[in-house]
Amino acid sequence: MKTIIITSLVILTMTASSFAGTKTEQARKKKPGKEIIETNINGNGYTIELDFTAGKGHNNPSFAIWTETMDEKFIQEIFVTRSVSTGIYRYGDASSGKWEAGEKMYKATLPYFFHKRTLNAEIPTPDKPIIDAYTGATPKKDFLLKSKTDPKTDGKFRILMEINQAWDSNDYWHNAKYPDEPEYHNSCQPSLVYAVTIDPENLMDEYTMNPIGHGHYSGKDGKLYTDLSTFTTALKIAERIKIVVKK
Repeated sequence: MKTIIITSLVILTMTASSFAGTKTEQARKKKPGKEIIETNINGNGYTIELDFTAGKGHNNPSFAIWTETMDEKFIQEIFVTRSVSTGIYRYGDASSGKWEAGEKMYKATLPYFFHKRTLNAEIPTPDKPIIDAYTGATPKKDFLLKSKTDPKTDGKFRILMEINQAWDSNDYWHNAKYPDEPEYHNSCQPSLVYAVTIDPENLMDEYTMNPIGHGHYSGKDGKLYTDLSTFTTALKIAERIKIVVKK
């Protein structure tokens, strides 16, 4: 009788384990893949693949990715979300009594990028948008960006990403902090800036982008503010940002 009981327990254990494995495999297969974005496919420079994994704080952020020289001079866009590239935001017009898509100058959205791109921090508009080759709809969550640079730069260069999520408040960056700054209220926690340095002569298999600072809370200047001690959920917009660069 003992032998029969033990054998039955072994069979049940193996069956349960097999069933759990099958459920895990099914869940893995059902997990949606990353959204694929391609920009500047006709570029003749370096191939760049940016793998973005969303974090717990991710909720439809605006962002821009670009390259610059080691002395911080802007080279070119790699990808810019469409609202930023056109100046038309989902909640840009409240003239009808409710929020609708419309043109809006949100200087606090990506101030570091705006100041880098033009000397007078010109914000893109429907009349003067960023060209389509570098733009696209805001990814819903995880995405893989495949792009190319236009020129092959001499020596090292940097890849940067500025990201911001509207109305992202916390105990420090709350709605009442700057009552006379309407631009601030659209952002609360300011934009985060990520960066990585690329040496084309000694390319690594993979790079990780890390935050290096934030933009001005209301977009008044293009300085990089390096103190991130007051940031909370904004640091969780991205869980991981990986980059692969090929010649």
